[in-house]
Amino acid sequence: MANVSNTRGDITSHPDVPEMRDRYARMLGGRDVALVDGPVFLLGLYCAASPWILHYTTSQSALVTHNLIMGIAIGVLALGFATTPGRMYGLSWAMCAMGAWMIISPWIVGDSPDAGVVLNNIIIGALAMMLGFVCAAASAKSTPQA
Repeated sequence: MANVSNTRGDITSHPDVPEMRDRYARMLGGRDVALVDGPVFLLGLYCAASPWILHYTTSQSALVTHNLIMGIAIGVLALGFATTPGRMYGLSWAMCAMGAWMIISPWIVGDSPDAGVVLNNIIIGALAMMLGFVCAAASAKSTPQA
């Protein structure tokens, strides 16, 4: 009669162990900054909605469109970070550049913005740069060096 008892054997002797370890490492490789995906998405949502939250839709119509487009772009980056992190974390430097642009944009895009609008964009830009640097650092750390 065949031995069908539930004995647990040692899997280290299985011929596919190295392949399973490599696959497991690849699956977990890009998820070092999984906690950053949510804040980046929320930052994009706030950036897109900030003209209506701070009520400067009539006084700074160019900045309304600008912040809406930039917020959507940051949100799309966050969705990309969440769905395909191995491919998208290379774009975290783009988010740093977007943050720098958000800091200077009130004076370039806006028409003599008030302090609230300027402070709003500086905070959004600083947070985007900070989160971009975190993503870039984690991406550089998890990328195997040749």
